[in-house]
Amino acid sequence: MTDTTTTIRRILGLDALTCLLAGAVMSLGASLLAGPTGLHPTLLLVAGCSLFPVAALFAWMAKTSLLNAPLVLLAVVGNIAWVAASIAVVVLTEPTAFGTAFVLAQALVVAVLAWLEFKVGPGNRAIAAA
Repeated sequence: MTDTTTTIRRILGLDALTCLLAGAVMSLGASLLAGPTGLHPTLLLVAGCSLFPVAALFAWMAKTSLLNAPLVLLAVVGNIAWVAASIAVVVLTEPTAFGTAFVLAQALVVAVLAWLEFKVGPGNRAIAAA
């Protein structure tokens, strides 16, 4: 395994972990977070639950011998979609200042992960050959 392949696998593993943790916080704490964030508990629950299959996919990608550029690009596009949806939540709902910070902070983390995955992944021949 090349250094680049190891790096993208580590980034995907980190992405899986952040999805799992954010999913647990939002889904299990939906009713507790609703007040301080100003976000509807159902939105928090659904958003949190949607992260569990993504975490599983990213964890699988971090370990599979089938890792290739299109799979990494799928992760990048999915992360960009999450960032766009997060911005839409802030614009279309009425979160508190804490809620805005909560949503935008996690969107920033996801954006950084997407950038890292893109930088290391799809354009790299080592990933395509992995």
